[in-house]
Amino acid sequence: MTLSRGRDVLAIPGPSIVPDRVLNAMHRAAPNIYEGELIDLTASVLADLKRLAGTDGEAVIYIGNGHAAWEASVANILRPGDKALVLATGRFGLGWAAIGRQMGIDIEVMDFGFTGPVDPAQVEARLRADPHHEIRAILSVQTDTASSVRSEIAPIRAAIDAAGHPALLAVDCIASLGCDRFEMDAWGADVMVAACQKGLMTPPGVAFVFFNARAAAAAVDCPSPYWDWKPRTKPDVFYQLFAGTPPTHHLYGLRCALDMILVEEGLEAVWRRHAVHARAVWAAVDAWGAGGAFRLNVADPACRSHAVTTIRVESGDGSRLRRWCSDMAGLTLGIGLSAPGIDPEGLFRIGHMGHLNPHMLLGTLATIEAGLGALGIARGPGAVEAAAQAIVGGGGSAADATSAGLRQVTAARLHG
Repeated sequence: MTLSRGRDVLAIPGPSIVPDRVLNAMHRAAPNIYEGELIDLTASVLADLKRLAGTDGEAVIYIGNGHAAWEASVANILRPGDKALVLATGRFGLGWAAIGRQMGIDIEVMDFGFTGPVDPAQVEARLRADPHHEIRAILSVQTDTASSVRSEIAPIRAAIDAAGHPALLAVDCIASLGCDRFEMDAWGADVMVAACQKGLMTPPGVAFVFFNARAAAAAVDCPSPYWDWKPRTKPDVFYQLFAGTPPTHHLYGLRCALDMILVEEGLEAVWRRHAVHARAVWAAVDAWGAGGAFRLNVADPACRSHAVTTIRVESGDGSRLRRWCSDMAGLTLGIGLSAPGIDPEGLFRIGHMGHLNPHMLLGTLATIEAGLGALGIARGPGAVEAAAQAIVGGGGSAADATSAGLRQVTAARLHG
């Protein structure tokens, strides 16, 4: 028997839940791809993507996923034989490194483990040991989706500058854009990669690469006409923005999602909402851990993602819990994606990104509580109550910020 006869819920770290409004915006006939509204809509999407990233630089859209963005970034800033330093805090940093190696890049990995962030002091020391500046680029992940470790980006830039090193800084924000604060220009990132299916609440299918003037000046001759970002930034004709047919319906969906983020809620309020929801998940896990093997993978709250939480349990319990939640209750939790030496069967992940509110999140946590009881997995009491209290304690500032943002938008329109 199953009790799942309502709407299934994805609580995985991407694809995230797609708002009905975004789906409706995409549910339309194909537009004219040569002239008319699609050209203007695309220009507005690119402009607002740059607002979201916090950059005055360039933004390009690729039809693809996060792996496509990894490959596109590498193809434009590194030649085969060039050296890059990858700062890994989990499986996805290592994945970017693997793609670079396959493309012929001389990859060196500084692995900071699975439970903590990049140490800028170690980065500075490594760069000081590179007097001939063989390292052309540093690749770092803001939030590693597997470990849920979040690394601060501005201190990495400060370490590069302190070492007097000219390497470009490229940042993976695939799991964090639109969820955690990111300010590309202010923090000194030269390149940033992202995708649409997480904080941007759009079905998988398009990825983004942002780059500044410094990265443009240091760019190599890209061997791939598809990945080459140069024609996409200054196209002679519209189709060059996408090296062919545009992702028409994704553009309509993105336009709707960006309006929801930047106009209706406001980016500061979006960041605060994600922080409140993250703290609610952490409170629940702490309560479960008081009477069982539960613990958060990242001990320091300052180093935890606001988009996804990785949870450690007894080996096998993660898989059993995920199966019960899926089969019995229509709730899909994130699988354990581990690094070397970490048992994936002793992990599961809760995605709390994008289109999410308290009753959706509390329902997720209550369903997990039911699954733990059904499976006889030891845990402490009061998890859902603790999560609710975290929402009560943190919800006011987010609501106030949202209201203030809407008032500012209304005033601007009245005077515009």
